[in-house]
Amino acid sequence: MKVIVISGSPRKTANTQIIMQEIYDYAKSKNKDTKFINLSKNKIDCYEGPDGNYSDITKQATKDITEADVWLIGTPIYNSFFSSSLKNLFEYVNYKETEGKIAGLAILASGNIGFIAVQTHLTQLMSYFHVITNPKAVFMTVDMLKDGKVSDDEAKIKMRELVDNTLALASKLD
Repeated sequence: MKVIVISGSPRKTANTQIIMQEIYDYAKSKNKDTKFINLSKNKIDCYEGPDGNYSDITKQATKDITEADVWLIGTPIYNSFFSSSLKNLFEYVNYKETEGKIAGLAILASGNIGFIAVQTHLTQLMSYFHVITNPKAVFMTVDMLKDGKVSDDEAKIKMRELVDNTLALASKLD
């Protein structure tokens, strides 16, 4: 089974990359064929249509997403929506090649607001790609992070459960 972990924040000091790095490390311990796309570090070109001239990083990210069986996606909440960088990344993905994949979602906010709306938006995006979404997303706030690490033990448990439950769902549907 191929797994892709995506950190959807473009900010260089993104908190989202902290939680998604932890999710990646745990997923990699469960499934060796796991890759990480970190939009804080990997510059994805702005989508210009199917005939655009795109970088190797962009082409590889698109290939990795398309080939993966499981997507573990993390996004911050920006203006009551998921990040535009994440939306841009999915512009490259051909929905005709993604049916039956499984996704798990992790959403980070500065406070306890907007989680369900962003989960709904992401689930709708996954539905467009014919991707089955784990209904149990992880909701985290920035106060669960300290010194560049996840400091909240309950959040760590929920992150691991997200990985375990999403991989289990993929195994059942395989």
